[in-house]
Amino acid sequence: MGKPLAGIGVLVTRPETQARNLSELIVQAGGTPVAFPALEIRAPADPSALQHSLGQLASFDWLIFISPTAVEQSLAWLGGAAALSAGPRLAAVGKGTLRALARHGIANAIAPEGGADSEALLDMAPLRQVEAQRILIVRGEGGREWLAETLRQRGAEVSYAECYRRVRPDADPAALLERWARGEIAAVTVTSSESLDNLYAMLGANGRVLLESTPMFAIHPRIADEAGARGVKQVVVAGPSDEALLQGLIDWFKDER
Repeated sequence: MGKPLAGIGVLVTRPETQARNLSELIVQAGGTPVAFPALEIRAPADPSALQHSLGQLASFDWLIFISPTAVEQSLAWLGGAAALSAGPRLAAVGKGTLRALARHGIANAIAPEGGADSEALLDMAPLRQVEAQRILIVRGEGGREWLAETLRQRGAEVSYAECYRRVRPDADPAALLERWARGEIAAVTVTSSESLDNLYAMLGANGRVLLESTPMFAIHPRIADEAGARGVKQVVVAGPSDEALLQGLIDWFKDER
């Protein structure tokens, strides 16, 4: 069987702790993953609010995990999945987050069949009627408020357990830009709006020119819209998973060859 990404260098901007699976998939397809994390995951600056929220799990009706990172970081604070065994009902934003829970032996969470965003989760029947229910959203510091706002409009009491923070890495892009200028970067993957913002800031003026002229593969239309508004000429919405990103890359370069 041929290698559909043979000779293709792909910039992987996921945080270092999350990049392994996508990089391995690219290698299996014959491509060359080039790691340049545009986000770094760190512990909360002040964990006291998080510790208070996690210490009150039994008082919540729902626990909603925003991302795989939210799963990993919260379970580290909780000391493992056993802490959830007799707690609230569990929900995940997307299949990737659901798989992260499953890796810890947690099989009773719900997630939307289609889509991997707050909109898809809120369309699920169990979360349409939440009046007077207490909901804890597990996420990183900051981010969209739309999920919490909508749940409050539906009558729920909503709190956050912010179990990590995302920061812009302090990385020198010089070596990357040299490779890029030599034609070794043929595609860019971006998995969050914050990563896109950081990437622009980290690459500088010369790097932005290269970024805007390189096909970009995003996991959500919102990210694609932001990239297009910044001047990226070719943006593909590949889907919310690493496998979808890989397929988007394969389809694109199959048509280009």
